[in-house]
Amino acid sequence: MGLYDRDYVQTNQYEAQATQSESQLVAFIKETYKLFGASMMAGAVGAYIGLGFAAEIHSMKWMLLILEIGLLIGLHFVKTKPGINLAVLFAFTFMTGITLAPLLSMAITVDPMIVGNAFAMTALIFGGMSLFAIKTPTDFTTYTKPLMIALIVVVVFSLLNALVFQSPMASIIISGVVVMLFSVLIVFDTQNIIRGNYEHPIDGAIALYLDFLNIFTALLQLLLSFNGRDE
Repeated sequence: MGLYDRDYVQTNQYEAQATQSESQLVAFIKETYKLFGASMMAGAVGAYIGLGFAAEIHSMKWMLLILEIGLLIGLHFVKTKPGINLAVLFAFTFMTGITLAPLLSMAITVDPMIVGNAFAMTALIFGGMSLFAIKTPTDFTTYTKPLMIALIVVVVFSLLNALVFQSPMASIIISGVVVMLFSVLIVFDTQNIIRGNYEHPIDGAIALYLDFLNIFTALLQLLLSFNGRDE
């Protein structure tokens, strides 16, 4: 009887641990998406404020880009420090909104509907790929290496085109590739979030935010190109 009692206790312990682990994962996911939503709001505020200074921001775009990268790197080191981590997170997302302002201003000048259409398309892609990430039996979390290689290639070609080639056709192609790549990254990041693979909710939140931001920016550029305007 003692053997059965011991097995019963062990079974209860395993069930309790599993329940606790599941509740922790649910809390992690909720916190991640709360931070993602708050990051979207901070980015929107930055974009709204930046619209009033679009020309000045455009003239400082490379300096602001360096500042963004610095904040993103800094976020990696302070993400586990309460208070400081949120300050750096929202400073970064606010700055992304600021630097997006010149492109938004141009789109609004050409046709205000472009911004709404780009946002709606981005939201549909984001929602669709998030649902796909949950439903698909394919494990996209194993694709880390090829996705990172693809991301590096896109970044390098984007910089080369911006600094050297300045080709409108190359910009269209790059924007199309960005939409496809970051759509796949939504699946990758969503699966990592729901499996608790990230160290901190901020990791997942910033990954989703960058996916959304890059798709939105690429769609804005594509729609502007189709309307005969390039950044």
